[in-house]
Amino acid sequence: MVISCVGVMFAPRHQAAADELVRVCRPGGRIALIAWTPAGFVGQMFATMKPYAPPPPPGAQPPPLWGVPEHVSALLADRVRGFTAQRRTLRVDRFAEPAAVVDYYKTYYGPTIAVYRTLADHPERAAALDRDLIDLVRRFDRGESRTVMDLEYLLITAVRRG
Repeated sequence: MVISCVGVMFAPRHQAAADELVRVCRPGGRIALIAWTPAGFVGQMFATMKPYAPPPPPGAQPPPLWGVPEHVSALLADRVRGFTAQRRTLRVDRFAEPAAVVDYYKTYYGPTIAVYRTLADHPERAAALDRDLIDLVRRFDRGESRTVMDLEYLLITAVRRG
């Protein structure tokens, strides 16, 4: 079995990463992936941060594409059978307010940390990104007295042919 829980999605060249997933999986073995969807909170957080981030390397593809069933199916193509993709959510209800969510991601989530590092000499842009991310959290917030969000992800499974 080959498993990736929001990991392989950060490989910049998706086809090469998918090729490696298939290569290391024995024939008849299962490939299981979890990836954030583009429409979910984390995918939208990437979209929100994009104008503040340096451009990606040439040929790099956006991580949330791994959350699109058709994209992953095309990457694995005829090398797998029994391809399934299920949208699921992870409830996050530990934060008192939207700003606390943003502070958490700024402190502990690699992609967010990296973007803020590039803004270290531009406090006005960092403050604008703070505001944009707080607005994003508010759009996804389902809570009343606390911030509650359902983070959407895609669970993909397939069996390697051969």
